Amino acid sequence: MTAGDPALISPAARDALQTWLLGLSALEGAADNTLTAYRGDVTEFLMFMSLHFGEPQGLGALRHITTGDMRAWMAGARASGTGARSLARKLSAVKKFYGWLALREGFEATAVLSIRAPKFQKKLPRPLDTDAARSMIETVELQSQQDWVAARDGAVVTLLYGCGLRISEALALTGRDVPLPATLRIRGKGDKDRVVPVIEAARKAVDRYIHLCPHPMEPDAPLFRGVRGGRLQARIIQGVVADARRQLGLPASATPHAMRHSFATHLLEAGGDLRAIQELLGHASLSTTQAYTAVDSAHLMEVYNRAHPKA
Repeated sequence: MTAGDPALISPAARDALQTWLLGLSALEGAADNTLTAYRGDVTEFLMFMSLHFGEPQGLGALRHITTGDMRAWMAGARASGTGARSLARKLSAVKKFYGWLALREGFEATAVLSIRAPKFQKKLPRPLDTDAARSMIETVELQSQQDWVAARDGAVVTLLYGCGLRISEALALTGRDVPLPATLRIRGKGDKDRVVPVIEAARKAVDRYIHLCPHPMEPDAPLFRGVRGGRLQARIIQGVVADARRQLGLPASATPHAMRHSFATHLLEAGGDLRAIQELLGHASLSTTQAYTAVDSAHLMEVYNRAHPKA
Protein backbone atom coordinates (compact mmCIF):
# COMPACT_ATOMS: atom_id res chain seq x y z
CA MET A 1 0.00 0.00 0.00
CA THR A 2 1.17 3.54 -0.76
CA ALA A 3 0.48 6.76 1.14
CA GLY A 4 -2.06 7.91 -1.42
CA ASP A 5 -3.86 4.56 -1.74
CA PRO A 6 -7.63 4.88 -0.90
CA ALA A 7 -7.49 1.25 0.28
CA LEU A 8 -5.62 2.53 3.33
CA ILE A 9 -8.94 3.59 4.85
CA SER A 10 -11.37 0.90 5.95
CA PRO A 11 -14.93 1.04 4.54
CA ALA A 12 -16.30 1.54 8.07
CA ALA A 13 -14.01 4.52 8.74
CA ARG A 14 -14.79 5.99 5.33
CA ASP A 15 -18.54 5.64 5.94
CA ALA A 16 -18.22 7.20 9.38
CA LEU A 17 -16.36 10.19 7.95
CA GLN A 18 -19.00 10.68 5.27
CA THR A 19 -21.81 10.47 7.84
CA TRP A 20 -20.08 13.06 10.02
CA LEU A 21 -19.61 15.44 7.11
CA LEU A 22 -23.23 15.06 6.02
CA GLY A 23 -24.31 15.89 9.57
CA LEU A 24 -22.15 19.01 9.64
CA SER A 25 -23.71 20.13 6.38
CA ALA A 26 -27.33 19.38 7.26
CA LEU A 27 -27.42 20.24 10.97
CA GLU A 28 -24.78 22.98 11.30
CA GLY A 29 -24.82 24.47 7.82
CA ALA A 30 -21.07 24.06 7.42
CA ALA A 31 -19.72 25.74 4.28
CA ASP A 32 -18.52 23.62 1.35
CA ASN A 33 -14.95 24.87 1.80
CA THR A 34 -15.03 23.84 5.46
CA LEU A 35 -16.33 20.37 4.61
CA THR A 36 -13.67 19.92 1.93
CA ALA A 37 -10.92 20.91 4.37
CA TYR A 38 -12.28 18.59 7.08
CA ARG A 39 -12.52 15.69 4.64
CA GLY A 40 -8.93 16.16 3.51
CA ASP A 41 -7.52 16.58 7.02
CA VAL A 42 -9.30 13.59 8.56
CA THR A 43 -8.59 11.41 5.51
CA GLU A 44 -4.86 12.19 5.83
CA PHE A 45 -5.01 11.24 9.50
CA LEU A 46 -6.79 7.94 8.86
CA MET A 47 -4.35 7.05 6.08
CA PHE A 48 -1.39 7.80 8.33
CA MET A 49 -2.77 5.55 11.07
CA SER A 50 -3.23 2.72 8.58
CA LEU A 51 0.42 3.02 7.52
CA HIS A 52 1.47 3.45 11.15
CA PHE A 53 -0.15 0.13 12.13
CA GLY A 54 0.42 -1.64 8.82
CA GLU A 55 -3.25 -2.16 7.94
CA PRO A 56 -6.49 -0.18 7.48
CA GLN A 57 -7.94 0.83 10.83
CA GLY A 58 -11.60 -0.04 11.34
CA LEU A 59 -13.79 1.67 13.92
CA GLY A 60 -12.78 -0.82 16.59
CA ALA A 61 -9.09 -0.08 16.10
CA LEU A 62 -9.70 3.67 16.09
CA ARG A 63 -10.99 3.37 19.66
CA HIS A 64 -7.50 2.49 20.85
CA ILE A 65 -5.43 5.32 19.37
CA THR A 66 -2.95 6.44 22.05
CA THR A 67 -1.24 9.74 22.78
CA GLY A 68 1.92 8.15 21.40
CA ASP A 69 0.14 7.41 18.12
CA MET A 70 -1.07 10.99 17.98
CA ARG A 71 2.43 12.32 18.56
CA ALA A 72 3.74 10.05 15.81
CA TRP A 73 1.16 11.50 13.40
CA MET A 74 2.04 15.05 14.34
CA ALA A 75 5.77 14.37 14.05
CA GLY A 76 5.23 12.80 10.62
CA ALA A 77 3.23 15.80 9.46
CA ARG A 78 5.93 18.22 10.62
CA ALA A 79 8.64 16.11 8.97
CA SER A 80 6.75 16.25 5.68
CA GLY A 81 6.77 20.07 5.78
CA THR A 82 3.43 20.86 7.42
CA GLY A 83 3.70 24.13 9.33
CA ALA A 84 2.56 24.60 12.91
CA ARG A 85 -0.50 26.62 11.85
CA SER A 86 -1.62 24.02 9.30
CA LEU A 87 -1.03 21.18 11.76
CA ALA A 88 -3.15 22.97 14.37
CA ARG A 89 -5.96 23.19 11.80
CA LYS A 90 -5.64 19.50 10.94
CA LEU A 91 -5.65 18.52 14.61
CA SER A 92 -8.78 20.59 15.17
CA ALA A 93 -10.56 18.69 12.38
CA VAL A 94 -9.44 15.32 13.76
CA LYS A 95 -10.62 16.25 17.26
CA LYS A 96 -14.03 17.32 15.96
CA PHE A 97 -14.40 14.03 14.09
CA TYR A 98 -13.24 11.98 17.08
CA GLY A 99 -15.53 13.79 19.48
CA TRP A 100 -18.47 12.91 17.26
CA LEU A 101 -17.29 9.33 16.67
CA ALA A 102 -16.72 8.69 20.40
CA LEU A 103 -20.23 9.92 21.21
CA ARG A 104 -21.76 7.78 18.46
CA GLU A 105 -19.77 4.62 19.21
CA GLY A 106 -19.64 5.03 22.98
CA PHE A 107 -15.92 5.05 23.69
CA GLU A 108 -13.46 7.29 25.53
CA ALA A 109 -11.47 9.56 23.19
CA THR A 110 -9.27 11.35 25.75
CA ALA A 111 -6.04 10.26 24.05
CA VAL A 112 -7.04 12.16 20.92
CA LEU A 113 -8.92 15.06 22.47
CA SER A 114 -6.24 15.88 25.03
CA ILE A 115 -3.42 16.36 22.51
CA ARG A 116 -2.42 20.01 22.29
CA ALA A 117 -1.80 21.81 19.04
CA PRO A 118 1.73 23.07 18.39
CA LYS A 119 2.28 26.69 19.33
CA PHE A 120 2.66 29.16 16.53
CA GLN A 121 3.03 32.89 16.22
CA LYS A 122 -0.21 34.33 14.95
CA LYS A 123 0.26 36.60 11.98
CA LEU A 124 -1.09 40.03 12.70
CA PRO A 125 -3.14 41.66 9.96
CA ARG A 126 -1.36 44.18 7.75
CA PRO A 127 -3.79 46.96 6.98
CA LEU A 128 -3.09 49.52 4.29
CA ASP A 129 -2.54 53.12 5.22
CA THR A 130 -5.25 55.59 4.26
CA ASP A 131 -3.63 56.75 1.03
CA ALA A 132 -2.93 53.18 -0.10
CA ALA A 133 -6.53 52.15 0.61
CA ARG A 134 -7.84 55.03 -1.51
CA SER A 135 -5.34 54.24 -4.27
CA MET A 136 -6.41 50.60 -4.22
CA ILE A 137 -10.06 51.52 -4.85
CA GLU A 138 -9.12 53.96 -7.62
CA THR A 139 -6.80 51.45 -9.32
CA VAL A 140 -9.29 48.59 -9.08
CA GLU A 141 -11.69 50.68 -11.13
CA LEU A 142 -9.12 50.92 -13.93
CA GLN A 143 -8.66 47.16 -14.40
CA SER A 144 -11.54 46.51 -16.81
CA GLN A 145 -12.32 47.99 -20.23
CA GLN A 146 -16.03 47.47 -19.58
CA ASP A 147 -17.41 50.43 -17.63
CA TRP A 148 -19.97 48.41 -15.71
CA VAL A 149 -17.40 45.80 -14.63
CA ALA A 150 -15.02 48.54 -13.50
CA ALA A 151 -17.84 50.16 -11.52
CA ARG A 152 -18.79 46.77 -10.04
CA ASP A 153 -15.28 46.03 -8.83
CA GLY A 154 -14.89 49.49 -7.38
CA ALA A 155 -18.22 49.18 -5.56
CA VAL A 156 -17.29 45.82 -4.00
CA VAL A 157 -13.92 47.04 -2.73
CA THR A 158 -15.50 50.26 -1.45
CA LEU A 159 -17.92 48.17 0.62
CA LEU A 160 -15.03 46.15 2.07
CA TYR A 161 -13.16 49.27 3.13
CA GLY A 162 -16.03 51.66 3.81
CA CYS A 163 -18.26 49.25 5.73
CA GLY A 164 -15.81 46.61 6.95
CA LEU A 165 -17.59 43.78 5.16
CA ARG A 166 -16.09 40.39 4.46
CA ILE A 167 -15.94 39.67 0.74
CA SER A 168 -18.52 36.90 1.18
CA GLU A 169 -20.87 39.35 2.89
CA ALA A 170 -20.56 41.92 0.09
CA LEU A 171 -21.20 39.29 -2.58
CA ALA A 172 -24.23 37.97 -0.67
CA LEU A 173 -26.14 41.24 -1.16
CA THR A 174 -29.14 41.02 -3.47
CA GLY A 175 -31.34 43.33 -5.50
CA ARG A 176 -33.53 43.66 -2.43
CA ASP A 177 -30.74 45.56 -0.67
CA VAL A 178 -30.67 48.45 -3.17
CA PRO A 179 -30.67 51.33 -3.18
CA LEU A 180 -28.42 50.92 -0.17
CA PRO A 181 -30.02 52.32 3.01
CA ALA A 182 -28.24 54.27 5.72
CA THR A 183 -27.63 50.97 7.55
CA LEU A 184 -27.40 47.38 6.35
CA ARG A 185 -28.29 44.26 8.29
CA ILE A 186 -25.50 41.82 7.52
CA ARG A 187 -25.53 38.09 8.28
CA GLY A 188 -21.96 37.10 9.09
CA LYS A 189 -20.11 34.08 10.46
CA GLY A 190 -22.17 31.74 12.59
CA ASP A 191 -25.34 33.25 11.07
CA LYS A 192 -24.99 36.21 13.43
CA ASP A 193 -26.65 39.43 12.31
CA ARG A 194 -25.15 42.87 12.79
CA VAL A 195 -26.12 46.36 11.67
CA VAL A 196 -23.50 48.25 9.65
CA PRO A 197 -23.66 51.96 8.72
CA VAL A 198 -23.26 52.59 4.99
CA ILE A 199 -21.08 55.57 4.12
CA GLU A 200 -22.07 57.92 1.32
CA ALA A 201 -19.12 56.85 -0.85
CA ALA A 202 -20.32 53.24 -0.75
CA ARG A 203 -23.89 54.22 -1.68
CA LYS A 204 -22.63 56.30 -4.61
CA ALA A 205 -20.33 53.52 -5.81
CA VAL A 206 -23.15 50.96 -5.74
CA ASP A 207 -25.59 53.39 -7.41
CA ARG A 208 -23.11 53.97 -10.24
CA TYR A 209 -22.65 50.24 -10.71
CA ILE A 210 -26.42 49.65 -10.81
CA HIS A 211 -26.85 52.41 -13.39
CA LEU A 212 -24.26 50.78 -15.67
CA CYS A 213 -25.02 47.11 -15.02
CA PRO A 214 -26.66 45.42 -18.03
CA HIS A 215 -28.40 42.81 -15.88
CA PRO A 216 -31.79 43.52 -14.22
CA MET A 217 -31.75 44.10 -10.47
CA GLU A 218 -34.36 41.55 -9.44
CA PRO A 219 -35.07 41.34 -5.69
CA ASP A 220 -33.85 37.75 -5.27
CA ALA A 221 -30.95 38.00 -7.72
CA PRO A 222 -27.39 38.72 -6.57
CA LEU A 223 -26.49 42.39 -6.56
CA PHE A 224 -23.02 41.82 -7.94
CA ARG A 225 -22.96 39.86 -11.19
CA GLY A 226 -20.35 38.11 -13.25
CA VAL A 227 -20.04 39.04 -16.91
CA ARG A 228 -22.55 36.31 -17.86
CA GLY A 229 -25.08 37.43 -15.27
CA GLY A 230 -24.43 34.86 -12.55
CA ARG A 231 -23.29 35.61 -9.02
CA LEU A 232 -19.89 37.30 -8.92
CA GLN A 233 -17.24 34.95 -7.53
CA ALA A 234 -14.82 36.03 -4.81
CA ARG A 235 -11.81 34.87 -6.86
CA ILE A 236 -12.62 37.53 -9.49
CA ILE A 237 -12.33 40.33 -6.93
CA GLN A 238 -9.25 38.69 -5.44
CA GLY A 239 -7.63 38.71 -8.88
CA VAL A 240 -8.56 42.32 -9.58
CA VAL A 241 -7.13 43.42 -6.23
CA ALA A 242 -3.95 41.42 -6.89
CA ASP A 243 -3.51 43.20 -10.24
CA ALA A 244 -4.03 46.60 -8.60
CA ARG A 245 -1.65 45.68 -5.80
CA ARG A 246 1.10 44.87 -8.28
CA GLN A 247 0.54 48.14 -10.13
CA LEU A 248 0.77 50.11 -6.89
CA GLY A 249 3.81 48.20 -5.63
CA LEU A 250 1.98 47.08 -2.49
CA PRO A 251 2.95 43.91 -0.58
CA ALA A 252 1.25 40.54 -1.06
CA SER A 253 -0.67 41.17 2.16
CA ALA A 254 -2.77 43.82 0.35
CA THR A 255 -5.75 41.52 -0.26
CA PRO A 256 -9.51 42.15 -0.23
CA HIS A 257 -9.54 41.09 3.42
CA ALA A 258 -6.85 43.68 4.15
CA MET A 259 -9.40 46.34 3.21
CA ARG A 260 -11.51 45.13 6.15
CA HIS A 261 -8.42 45.24 8.38
CA SER A 262 -7.87 48.80 7.19
CA PHE A 263 -11.47 49.78 7.98
CA ALA A 264 -11.01 48.66 11.60
CA THR A 265 -7.58 50.19 12.05
CA HIS A 266 -8.47 53.56 10.55
CA LEU A 267 -11.59 53.82 12.72
CA LEU A 268 -9.52 53.13 15.82
CA GLU A 269 -6.85 55.60 14.74
CA ALA A 270 -9.58 58.23 14.45
CA GLY A 271 -10.56 57.62 18.06
CA GLY A 272 -13.26 55.01 17.50
CA ASP A 273 -14.35 52.83 20.41
CA LEU A 274 -12.95 49.30 20.28
CA ARG A 275 -16.24 47.79 21.48
CA ALA A 276 -18.18 49.61 18.77
CA ILE A 277 -15.70 48.46 16.13
CA GLN A 278 -16.11 44.91 17.44
CA GLU A 279 -19.84 45.18 16.79
CA LEU A 280 -19.31 46.62 13.31
CA LEU A 281 -16.96 43.79 12.36
CA GLY A 282 -19.17 41.08 13.83
CA HIS A 283 -16.46 39.64 16.08
CA ALA A 284 -17.58 37.41 18.95
CA SER A 285 -14.47 38.30 20.97
CA LEU A 286 -12.93 41.67 21.68
CA SER A 287 -9.47 40.05 21.55
CA THR A 288 -10.11 39.20 17.90
CA THR A 289 -10.81 42.85 17.17
CA GLN A 290 -7.65 43.89 19.03
CA ALA A 291 -5.54 41.54 16.91
CA TYR A 292 -7.37 42.74 13.81
CA THR A 293 -6.23 46.32 14.23
CA ALA A 294 -2.69 47.60 13.84
CA VAL A 295 -2.52 50.76 15.89
CA ASP A 296 0.75 51.33 17.70
CA SER A 297 0.78 51.64 21.48
CA ALA A 298 1.77 55.31 21.39
CA HIS A 299 -1.35 56.15 19.42
CA LEU A 300 -3.52 54.08 21.76
CA MET A 301 -2.14 56.01 24.72
CA GLU A 302 -2.86 59.28 22.92
CA VAL A 303 -6.49 58.23 22.39
CA TYR A 304 -6.69 57.03 26.00
CA ASN A 305 -5.32 60.28 27.44
CA ARG A 306 -7.68 62.32 25.28
CA ALA A 307 -10.77 60.30 26.24
CA HIS A 308 -10.16 59.28 29.85
CA PRO A 309 -12.16 61.46 32.30
CA LYS A 310 -9.17 61.78 34.65
CA ALA A 311 -6.64 62.53 31.92
